[in-house]
Amino acid sequence: MSDVDMNAPCLGCAIVSGSTRPVGGVLARSAGLVLHGVASPSPLPGWVVLTSVRHARALYDLDDEAARELGPFAARVMRAQREVLGAEHAYAFAMGDVLRHFHLHLVPRYRDTPQRLWGRGAFEGTPGDMRPEAELEAAARALAAALAE
Repeated sequence: MSDVDMNAPCLGCAIVSGSTRPVGGVLARSAGLVLHGVASPSPLPGWVVLTSVRHARALYDLDDEAARELGPFAARVMRAQREVLGAEHAYAFAMGDVLRHFHLHLVPRYRDTPQRLWGRGAFEGTPGDMRPEAELEAAARALAAALAE
């Protein structure tokens, strides 16, 4: 675990407001949720995060509007990961241990993804697994364009 406090100042608020830009930036918004690129190096292009606009530790803390938006929004993103990026499968992970904003990681898996990076293993990528920023940006742009249609 890192000694960095991701809530001082609040990373979720910074991403939602646009004062911090993760790779890929903000791809789409709804009233209660923001879709953005993952805020750390990624072994998988198209790894994105649905984050609550307001502080909410977990799904149980979302307001009714954000909770209603979550399922349909996540399904649209996961379909786009498959259709636009060619992912074979997409995972959804919500842990709630670090940030003060509910965040749902939507992680694509590709035909050539090593099995050690399947499922929860995606979080265990080594420095050599991390994809170049330009590749992550391109995947984010493709997802954003698909979701805007």
